[in-house]
Amino acid sequence: MRILLAQVDSAESFTAALKSFAPDVVLSDHSLAQFDSRAALEVLRAVRPTVPFIIITGALIGAQAGAAIRAGAEDVILKTYTRGLEASISNALAARRPLHALTDRQIQVLKLVAEGHRTREIAKRLDLSIKTIESHRSEIMKRLHIHDVVSLVRYAIRVGLIPATL
Repeated sequence: MRILLAQVDSAESFTAALKSFAPDVVLSDHSLAQFDSRAALEVLRAVRPTVPFIIITGALIGAQAGAAIRAGAEDVILKTYTRGLEASISNALAARRPLHALTDRQIQVLKLVAEGHRTREIAKRLDLSIKTIESHRSEIMKRLHIHDVVSLVRYAIRVGLIPATL
């Protein structure tokens, strides 16, 4: 793996880095004083929703780790057991590879569909026609090789486009 690194410690610097740096994956410490992993995940989902987010921590109890995964983190890895990091990164990138076939608008539609919005609501929200939204949804399913909306929602949760609990 070729590694390029950018280190940030605030929401503002993280947002700027995401826009200019365009990372393939984000590794985050869980508990920084002013900018923790939960805040970083929220910024990442808003700016680059398809990028995997992996938390590396010294200590994270089971309930916190579960909450982080449900919120959209790909994995939680202990600093004392980083042997699994390479596999975690590889798996995260492989799971998201199909998303590269989608346009930004299609990712936006996928996210809204997965959140449970109806076609009419999505069309109104994005200021598009219902037919255009139906066309986007059809193309998304074709490009992702997914044949039903339930599987589309599962995939969106799996890759962290939406949290497991809304």
